[in-house]
Amino acid sequence: MGRQQRLELTWTNKDKALIPTEQGRYGYTWVDPRDPRYCETRVLTVDETVAGTRSEKEEGTTYSERADLEPQSDNLLILGESGDVLEALTRMPEWSEKYVGKVKCIYIDPPFNTAQTFANYEDNLEHSVWLTMMRDRLLHMRDLLSEDGSIWVHLDDVENHRMRALMDEVFGSGNFVAEVVWQKAYSPRNDASGFSVDQDVIIVYSKAPGWQSNKLPRLATRDALYTSPDGDSRRWISADPAAPHSVDKNGRQVAAVYGVQNPITGEMIYPAKNRQWGKRRADFHAWLNETTPYRDEVNPDLEKRSRATGIPVSQLRADVPDLVVDGPLLEVPETASLYGLSPLPRLYFTDGGRGGLKLKRYLDEISQTRAPQTLWLHEDVGHSRTSKAEMNALFPETAAFATPKPERLLERVIHIATNPGDVVLDVFAGSGTTAAVAQKMGRRWVTCELVEDTFNRFTRPRLEKVTNGEDQGGISIQKPERVDATEEGLPEGLSPEDAQKFNSALNKVLAANPELKAETVVKALKTATKTKNQKGVVNWRGGGGFQVAHLEPACFDYDPEVALTTLTERATGDLLVRSVAAQLRFALTPNDLYFDGKRGREHLVVVEGVLDEEKIDEVMSHLPDGHSVLFAATVVDDFAREHVRSSKNGSRVVHVPLEVFPYSDITEEEK
Repeated sequence: MGRQQRLELTWTNKDKALIPTEQGRYGYTWVDPRDPRYCETRVLTVDETVAGTRSEKEEGTTYSERADLEPQSDNLLILGESGDVLEALTRMPEWSEKYVGKVKCIYIDPPFNTAQTFANYEDNLEHSVWLTMMRDRLLHMRDLLSEDGSIWVHLDDVENHRMRALMDEVFGSGNFVAEVVWQKAYSPRNDASGFSVDQDVIIVYSKAPGWQSNKLPRLATRDALYTSPDGDSRRWISADPAAPHSVDKNGRQVAAVYGVQNPITGEMIYPAKNRQWGKRRADFHAWLNETTPYRDEVNPDLEKRSRATGIPVSQLRADVPDLVVDGPLLEVPETASLYGLSPLPRLYFTDGGRGGLKLKRYLDEISQTRAPQTLWLHEDVGHSRTSKAEMNALFPETAAFATPKPERLLERVIHIATNPGDVVLDVFAGSGTTAAVAQKMGRRWVTCELVEDTFNRFTRPRLEKVTNGEDQGGISIQKPERVDATEEGLPEGLSPEDAQKFNSALNKVLAANPELKAETVVKALKTATKTKNQKGVVNWRGGGGFQVAHLEPACFDYDPEVALTTLTERATGDLLVRSVAAQLRFALTPNDLYFDGKRGREHLVVVEGVLDEEKIDEVMSHLPDGHSVLFAATVVDDFAREHVRSSKNGSRVVHVPLEVFPYSDITEEEK
């Protein structure tokens, strides 16, 4: 009793690990999690730095605040398999210090496992393989996330339900934030065999409870609802003055439940059942007094209050007075309004003063932001054709990448989850949309791509175009806004977008009935609803840059038939040193003449060949007091081990590779 029940997703070979079967493709085989081929941390090497160019502002062009953000240069583009990349980022000291616990947002668009073959990759893994692949990567990503970070996983309906259960397991069900639905298509596919699938989903989890999102800008279409029909100097809409809840946890009436007397009819008006007045009593009283004086009725009619509110008399509060007219009721002719020609007060009675209560909600008091919603329509964030058009604009002579995502989609994700300067991670780069958008929004980013052809044809060229300011598509320029082009202003309550739609519909009617064009009323309608496109606002001027890196070949191999760990042909020289340091979690010290790495007060020396007495003595002579050394050598004998132990400073020796990965899949019975 009292224990929270927990569901666990189970699949074939869940306790196993996966290693790639071939370079640069999504193909894997099962191995023991202790297998050196799985345990090895591949070395991540930086090859070069790409620096972009930022253009100057031009006269006559409008720029947004985003265009003035400092372009980020601390970015990383990696060619390599996502699992190996994540392993390097989390376990190599020079990278883990920089990224572990410091990534604010992870967005991944992994293989959907749709059993399709695309030009850039084959999307067809057995479910258990797919789940294991994703689990191992999610565990690393959890380590990389900051405590206030979030992860966004983009899928369709093939693996979405399994991913939800997997995310619960890795991140905890209590850290589930939302499941976002993206409308990726705007028209049905008539060639669909069953349902036409119009949406993808994005599953959102936080690293820790209490995650807070950034708000979205308020929509102009919502602002258009605010008008001034009574001549008020401020735009407003009519709102319900009541708020939820009429009783406390004990069922007793709250203080904001009371009657308000209509000044003409004398009717007592109460908040609806299960509701209370949503503003302070003092404010209510002051607003009512703007029209006629009100007073507290200290002997309220509780029976009437009970019938109106549904609260039993026994639970009502007699100490909460009603608000009643202080004097005789007002006599207002039926054809006249209580308020005359003056603007309505903040709290007003409908039907010229004879109806119920309404509240003016002013536009200038409304927050200019809004909470993110879980339904993202293509009008707001683009659709699949939008993204393909963006890719075609970037690479007009190359076939469009199979499954790109529109930049506005990633813009919304990154806006909600991060602030300028934060780190964004995507380990399934594809065409590079995540990194491109992050760069344009002043964020830092890390991304990797497995397929070398995709990397060279799409990912890197796109990011180079972005940093050089050669990509003016996507979110580089805000979509031109439709604005009022009339002389006297659009009709009250009609937005420029609605006016444009009306004109488009009217033009279709006129095309079918040309004789109507000369009608006075038609001309008046077109004049009254005239709009135009405002010039687009520039968000991105180029600049910043990124490092280009790759994963080095494996230095360790394992032969299950003889249960032997071996070094590969590439495991020599500097790569061997760096690889051993990575496996043993030593930070490299390239400027140190005597030691290859350091971990606290312990130093690392990698010896390719025989570790002899002369080498040991030389190293020991340069070892600082109170420090120790770990010798990692490819040839070690008992004399060397004893000679190092005799130093009595805690120094030790390991053989490379046998003692770096001490694993055998041969059981004692088999021996």
